[in-house]
Amino acid sequence: MSKKAAPGGARTVAGLIRLVVPAGKAAPAPPVGPALGQKGLNLMEFCKSFNDKTKDFKESTPIPVVITAFSDRTFTYEMKTPQTTYLIKQATGIKYGAGRPGDETCGEISI
Repeated sequence: MSKKAAPGGARTVAGLIRLVVPAGKAAPAPPVGPALGQKGLNLMEFCKSFNDKTKDFKESTPIPVVITAFSDRTFTYEMKTPQTTYLIKQATGIKYGAGRPGDETCGEISI
């Protein structure tokens, strides 16, 4: 039996994979490897492409990625902006948030 393409040549989506990957540090190790491997996707192709696109980012910035896996084992991915909490912590220069939110102030930012 041969596989027939969907009408109009459209690829069928096999699944969505949501990951948070540090900028410039995508590797076929967890969490990237197992997530892409389950769908039968090319790990090294994703890692090289992602690392190339994020080479200008500050190292280890957590980048949310949504990977669309297709049934023919191809994929596309979309990079989102880092989480707001990460950006606020970077702007204030703090490592951890307040232990008791609403009672403690651990930093200030101005607009």
